[in-house]
Amino acid sequence: MRALRILLILAVVFGGLFVAADRGAVYFAEGQVADRIKSSQGLTSDPKVSIKGFPFLTQVLNSSLDQVDISIDGVSASADGHDVQVTEVKAELKDVKIDSSFSSATAARANGSAHISYGDLAKSAPPGSTIGYAGPERAAEGQVKLSGPLADVLDGAGIDLPQPVKALLGDRDVSMYSTVSIENGNTVRLRAKTLPTLPIPGLTDQIRDVVDYDLKIDGIPSTIKLDQVTATQDGLRFSGAGTNISLAG
Repeated sequence: MRALRILLILAVVFGGLFVAADRGAVYFAEGQVADRIKSSQGLTSDPKVSIKGFPFLTQVLNSSLDQVDISIDGVSASADGHDVQVTEVKAELKDVKIDSSFSSATAARANGSAHISYGDLAKSAPPGSTIGYAGPERAAEGQVKLSGPLADVLDGAGIDLPQPVKALLGDRDVSMYSTVSIENGNTVRLRAKTLPTLPIPGLTDQIRDVVDYDLKIDGIPSTIKLDQVTATQDGLRFSGAGTNISLAG
C-alpha cells in the first residue's frame, strides 16, 4: 500500500509538471506568434493569439495544431486622409500544418471577421454628411444611409453655387443610400444606390462623385480574407472564409 501511494504521488507530481511545462510552452509560442504577426503586418497594437488543444507539445511533435485564434484591435482604415477605427478583427485558423523548419505553416481552413461602427464609418463620409443604419429592408440589401443638410453636403463636396441657386435649394436635408461591398479582402466600397433629385442640371452627378468612395483597411493580416459584408443596427460586419491559407514566417 505504501508503494502504491508513492507511485500515485509521483504520477500526480509528474503529471502536474507535464501540464505546467505544456502550458508554459503554449504561452511562449503564443507570444512568439503574436510578435511575428505584429512585425510582419506592421501593426501598432499587440494581437492576441490563442493556441487551442491539449497537449500542445504533442501537437508540435506532430507538426500540426488543431486551432489558432487571432484577434486584433486598433486596426485602421483610410479614405482621402480620414482614419477610421476597425474593431473586433478576428481570425480562426484550423488544422494548421507546420513545416519542418518551423518558419511557416498552412491552415487547412480559416474564418475571419471585422467590424466598423457607424460612428467610425461616418469619419470617412463626405464632409457635411453622416452615415447610419438604413433600416431593415435596405440593410438586408447591404445599404447604409448618408444624410445631412444639403448646403453642408454641397460645401463639403466643394460645390460652390451662386447665392440665388442656394436660395432655390433652401435648407432642406437630403438622404442618400449607398450599397456597401468589400473588394480584395481589405477595401470597403460605397456606391450610391439612390441620390436626391435636384432642380439643377448636373448637380446630382457632382454629388455622386463625392459620395462614391473606397475605404482601404490597413493592417488586416493576409491570413484574413474578408469577402462578405452585413449592415447591422450598430455598424458593418465583415466576414470571410478560405482554405489552404499560407502563413508565411
